Amino acid sequence: MKDKNLPNDYNSLSLEELTQEANKMIEDLESQKNLENSIENYQNLLKLNNIIEKKFQKDVKNINEKTIENISKITSKKNAKKLK
Repeated sequence: MKDKNLPNDYNSLSLEELTQEANKMIEDLESQKNLENSIENYQNLLKLNNIIEKKFQKDVKNINEKTIENISKITSKKNAKKLK
């Protein structure tokens, strides 16, 4: 599913804000009586879920990269102390 159909401001929101938006969509879907009218809203919720997943994966990747960088700095400092 393409997430291009959703508003661009979703890309600038944090994971917490996106999750809150998804929760609002879920509440709206649960309160609707006519299921035929909720198909488009459900599809938008799925698209928003894809955006959340991509943003989460990107954040996890950034955390992993920073962790590896920090470990490298620590080990290089330890190795420098051993050489002295």
